[in-house]
Amino acid sequence: MCARCEEYHVPVLLKEAVDGLDVKAGGIYVDLTFGGGGHSKEILRRLDGTGHLYSFDQDEDALQNVRELEGTDNFTFIRSNFRFLKNWMLYYGHEQVDGILADLGVSSHHFDEEERGFSFRFNAPLDMRMNRRASLSARKIVEEYSEEQLSDILYLYGELKNSRRIAAAIVRARQSQPVTTTAELVEVLKPLMGNDREKKDLARVFQALRIEVNGEMIALRQMLGAATELLKPAGRLSILTYHSLEDRMVKNIIKAGNAEGKVETDLFGRTNAPLEAVNRNVITPSSEEQESNPRSRSAKLRVARARE
Repeated sequence: MCARCEEYHVPVLLKEAVDGLDVKAGGIYVDLTFGGGGHSKEILRRLDGTGHLYSFDQDEDALQNVRELEGTDNFTFIRSNFRFLKNWMLYYGHEQVDGILADLGVSSHHFDEEERGFSFRFNAPLDMRMNRRASLSARKIVEEYSEEQLSDILYLYGELKNSRRIAAAIVRARQSQPVTTTAELVEVLKPLMGNDREKKDLARVFQALRIEVNGEMIALRQMLGAATELLKPAGRLSILTYHSLEDRMVKNIIKAGNAEGKVETDLFGRTNAPLEAVNRNVITPSSEEQESNPRSRSAKLRVARARE
């Protein structure tokens, strides 16, 4: 693997996630989150000349990692949000695929690139766009959303019990002067954060803004729906999640076939869900991996197969 790709993003649960796909050498596979290319390269290593991998990423920064694979006949890169998974597969002539992998976490690259505004560790413009061609940024949310809208996203996407107080503080602050940087936002938030929970609560605020900026939960719902339709019988879905909102939706899709987790049965009491879990319990990184790759510490891997 190239040094630049390692710097960009160290793949989490690399072997376990790709093993979950049960890769067939001549199969059709999709990596929905190319990033540094770690998972994609491992899938390609297991394919022969008749197999093919399609990899998605909406971030232009990922393009520099694709160059290493230029000229690979059985690889196609798609610069797009994975919510359009089904559209693109139909465009390339595939009504069904053998396996789909997604690493839903924000890459270490995004957190470490100061100017992207994903982390409160740096003073940077409030941005947080995965796709820098998009119009909605964290700054626009902080400056223009109503107090009620801010409270809603902080509660829903950050699971913050004091979301109303935080929203009110942001609105008060911006009335005095614009809140345009991560450091300015942190200064507004700090009085509302207990010393013992400051970093955790700040992370939740930034998570909520990032999810809203990128429409992450909407995109995830759409992608999961498309994945269940695209998988061949016995095809595999291998998904890494990093926070409870993602994990809950993935778990519900596997369990019930819908994002809400509402189980429906037929006349014989059989679940109508199109997927079934492969691993009874979630797979988590070893202590050694967590030590060497801090990003992996909150990771959960769920693997499912399409019912035959």
